[in-house]
Amino acid sequence: MALKLRGPQTAQALGKQLAISGEAARQQLVRLSEDGLVNSWSEARGVGRPSQFWGLTASGHAEFPDTHAELTVQLLRTIRQTLGEAAVDRIVAAREEETRTGYRAALEGAESLQDRVEKLVRLRTAEGYMAGYEEAGDGTFLFVENHCPICAAAASCQGFCRAEINVFRDILGKDVAVERTEHILAGARRCAYVIAPTAIEGGA
Repeated sequence: MALKLRGPQTAQALGKQLAISGEAARQQLVRLSEDGLVNSWSEARGVGRPSQFWGLTASGHAEFPDTHAELTVQLLRTIRQTLGEAAVDRIVAAREEETRTGYRAALEGAESLQDRVEKLVRLRTAEGYMAGYEEAGDGTFLFVENHCPICAAAASCQGFCRAEINVFRDILGKDVAVERTEHILAGARRCAYVIAPTAIEGGA
């Protein structure tokens, strides 16, 4: 869970998080490595000897919920083959609208941007995205999703990813810009979005 939420780390850093020694953390990581769930590599950061970092493998990521990935991909493939790409597009659009309606209702009454972001984090976490956010000093927010429970479906039909960012832009307000800066499907360990009031983004 610590590697999923924070990305690759040293055994020493993990030990501090878990309130155990770095050696105890390393022993746990070695066992996970033997099971194929993590791997390690050396990386130089600053002056001194390279440090050993540990991160999740594809099998490690697969330990987290995938929302019945295989069945979903099969259904999308069948719809595409029998009804055509337009039918898949209609399904994505219908899901997008349903999500937008539900999120708008959940965000009702949230006046500040931070309130809206916090509610979005709670919504997405409840859906399995392991979401969180960080606030920058200039009024912008970094919204992150450490897991994608529909990753297999999104890989099969990237319209789902386009629909998600469209929903974020709509529900967070016309005065807000949302840009994806990290994308799991592009090889990143998480999806991340910079959320900024347009006045700040435009320098006005």
